[in-house]
Amino acid sequence: MLEGKFDESTLLKKIVDAVKDSVKVCNFNCTEHGITVQAVDDSRVLLVSLLVGQTAFSEYRCDRDVTLGIDLDSFAKIIKCGQNEDYLTLLAEDSPDSVMTIFEDKKKERVSEYSLKLMNIDSEFLKIDDMDYDCVINMPSTEFSKIVRDLRNLSESLNIVVTKDSVKFTSEGEKGSGSVVLKPYTDMDKPEESVSVHLDNPVDLTFGLKYLGDIIKASSLSNSITIKLADKAPALFEFKLDVGGYLRFYLAPKFDEDD
Repeated sequence: MLEGKFDESTLLKKIVDAVKDSVKVCNFNCTEHGITVQAVDDSRVLLVSLLVGQTAFSEYRCDRDVTLGIDLDSFAKIIKCGQNEDYLTLLAEDSPDSVMTIFEDKKKERVSEYSLKLMNIDSEFLKIDDMDYDCVINMPSTEFSKIVRDLRNLSESLNIVVTKDSVKFTSEGEKGSGSVVLKPYTDMDKPEESVSVHLDNPVDLTFGLKYLGDIIKASSLSNSITIKLADKAPALFEFKLDVGGYLRFYLAPKFDEDD
């Protein structure tokens, strides 16, 4: 039996909204420690990795490992039926063919129940090894979102160049070009507004703005984003969940034809 209760439905709403445009279907792998998701987009350029730890729930039990194959568009429609402040409980049997979503209004005696049929999704859970990155950038997620949205108007690609004293984001298209340069900055009053760069080797990488546009939809989950870059390797974009866990996106860079 799986039973996971959130104090507010808004957390799961934000998670599903952040992922559903990148991947359409995925397995929610439920264990005694929490829920994990790992899925690759249709183009196999972007990998999504989610951990919602046991501490994210006000009540949680999972008697044995359960896999919930979920159509995210359908699930998103169900989750939108609840108010942001409602309790949200996920219920599933040990060998489920559906998952129950229950909303409880905290002010009224109102309980809503929705059942979603599960899918049989054939996916392999990949072991993602920790790797050494050439640089690690920590910055406000709103700042990164604005850069992506602004530069997406000019091109389909975003070039990121990191040196010891700056991070430069550049977009060049047929109609024009634009760039944003950030320098490390510490805000003592608002640490979440700080920008930090840890650099072992300079980095010059280019990414598809279509995918970055999907990634920034997770900005509502965290005030900050961690970006880890390495030459000719997938970049890691991480949003840490305050309640315990993370949402990570691994995005392959674009390569020149002669590379």
